Amino acid sequence: KDTRLSGYMFEAALEAGSVAAGVNVMLIGPLPTPGIAYLTRKFQCSFGVVISASHNFYDDNGIKFFDADGGKLSDEIEASIEAELDRDPITRSSKDLGRASRVDKSRRHYQDFCAESVPKGMTLEGMKLVVDCANGAGYKVVPRTLADLGAEIIPIGCSPNGRNINDGCGSTAPGLLQLTVPGVRAAAGVALDGDGDRLVMVDGLGRIVDGDQLIYIIATARKRAGTLRGPVVGTIMSNLGLEVGLREQGIEFKRAKVGDRYVLGMLREHSGEVGGETSGHILLLDKTTTGDALMAALQVLAVMRETGRSLAELAAGMPRFPQTMINVKVARRFDPHAVPEVDEAVQKVTRDLGGDGRVVLRPSGTEPVIRVMVEAREEADTLRCAEEIAAVVRRVAS
Repeated sequence: KDTRLSGYMFEAALEAGSVAAGVNVMLIGPLPTPGIAYLTRKFQCSFGVVISASHNFYDDNGIKFFDADGGKLSDEIEASIEAELDRDPITRSSKDLGRASRVDKSRRHYQDFCAESVPKGMTLEGMKLVVDCANGAGYKVVPRTLADLGAEIIPIGCSPNGRNINDGCGSTAPGLLQLTVPGVRAAAGVALDGDGDRLVMVDGLGRIVDGDQLIYIIATARKRAGTLRGPVVGTIMSNLGLEVGLREQGIEFKRAKVGDRYVLGMLREHSGEVGGETSGHILLLDKTTTGDALMAALQVLAVMRETGRSLAELAAGMPRFPQTMINVKVARRFDPHAVPEVDEAVQKVTRDLGGDGRVVLRPSGTEPVIRVMVEAREEADTLRCAEEIAAVVRRVAS
């Protein structure tokens, strides 16, 4: 689980229900979501469970499952689990009950697993880092792992109280990190979300280095070393600058639908290893099976140490195209591309932008809005074109 107050309640309920069904349960946490994915494989468990609502505030909570290989479940399996919720629970007789045990010291296995991902013999000696764990699941293991490798750690967002997870801290609110890094003259800042599967970094000048830029740094370093396999995979929302920057380095780039499971599916389909989302959900399939903020941060820090270049210098190789996003509220969700008037507006804007921009329209998966995103070399063009398309969407949706 992560550090939410309600996590202990859900943990007790899941423990009781599992043991009653004859399942042996190992309890650990708080621990990052990718830590559970790893330990599920290491201990040869049937499945892993994480109690977390990721980057949401403390008053939300949720449950994530991993299969025996440490991978996320398919949509079909998740639907079949939900179908079982309406049925009576299965319980065993007293002699067939499962056992529960706490294995909190096993977090060391995950720390060692991550630390061993950097080149052998490499240390972070002399590197000062500010680490913001969002008062979440990584608040113990992340500072300890980086400190064990020799870094000087200045922790923020590492004092959870059950209610302050993701509250003004972490990858979704890195303002304090941006102030602290230049204030203490640190080499970089590392920010996780509440369950530790997303990473955002801050350079020495306090500027955000997002998921697209981190993917660029990792992929281009592997290209130089001759170890990059397959294409890099982003999503339809990844910045066009990532695609352009990788193309300039001779690296193929593909786009999947929004969602790490779709990035994962495309990586596997094309035998790739590096991919992720702008939010910082980064997949490194040669290292682990799911998004892992600590693992990704270590790869970036290793590039800094190997090249002797700052995070700002490494990120500067990727051009960033301005983006404008407009959320158009609608009475009901619909496919905007299926409406001829909207599609015509999109085609017109695309022609106007030529090869220096792109348009993305998609319905939100969680709220009644159509997201209109336009990217171009000039910010004024993104604003004008996004408003032009949004006006058409509003008109047909009214």
